[in-house]
Amino acid sequence: MLEFTYTPPHVPLSVIHADDRLLVLDKPSGLLTVPGKEPGREDCLIARLRAVHPEALLVHRLDCDTSGVIVFARDKAAQGHLGKQFEGRVVRKAYQARLSGRLAPASGRVDLPLCADWPNRPRQKVDHAQGRPAQTDWQVIAHEGDTTRVRLTPLTGRSHQLRVHMAELGHPILGDPIYAAGPARDDWPRLMLHAESLTLRHPSGGTWATFAVACPF
Repeated sequence: MLEFTYTPPHVPLSVIHADDRLLVLDKPSGLLTVPGKEPGREDCLIARLRAVHPEALLVHRLDCDTSGVIVFARDKAAQGHLGKQFEGRVVRKAYQARLSGRLAPASGRVDLPLCADWPNRPRQKVDHAQGRPAQTDWQVIAHEGDTTRVRLTPLTGRSHQLRVHMAELGHPILGDPIYAAGPARDDWPRLMLHAESLTLRHPSGGTWATFAVACPF
């Protein structure tokens, strides 16, 4: 198992949308979505949220080091409605990231199956025999020196999917403590991955709703 020192940021809760069915937050980098299994990892986004909104229910997660848009339900029916959308790939997600190196071509798709690398968990790996299907589309936004800013659209929702897929292209996400190495890992203050938008059908009436938070890096 990889070593992990948990130092959650002391920042105010950032609720970007609230109605009678949903709570949408901007999760900071470095904060777990739910409590960790090890002692000292009780502080997390849902615990902070429930201190203000005790009814909040988990729908999906973001990696500890990823920032951005995350949605919680305010009742069981909304939780079930949203959960089915995530399972059925109805929800549309867009991420922004900065990668090591100059990625080319300007767009493409990674289609590589993933599974847990158990001796090195939480690390994931490409495994064509045991892995579950995983696809990620990318679109280059800009080249910035010897780095690339991209928009990533996951078509599936595997653990660490974007991080593994970019590393497999030879362009790991900058600041990634697991899949990057050397300056690409050490010279950056955080994982440069941000969930910038989430589009889903609202549990009340089924109308499409998009929630977005500007990329902070």
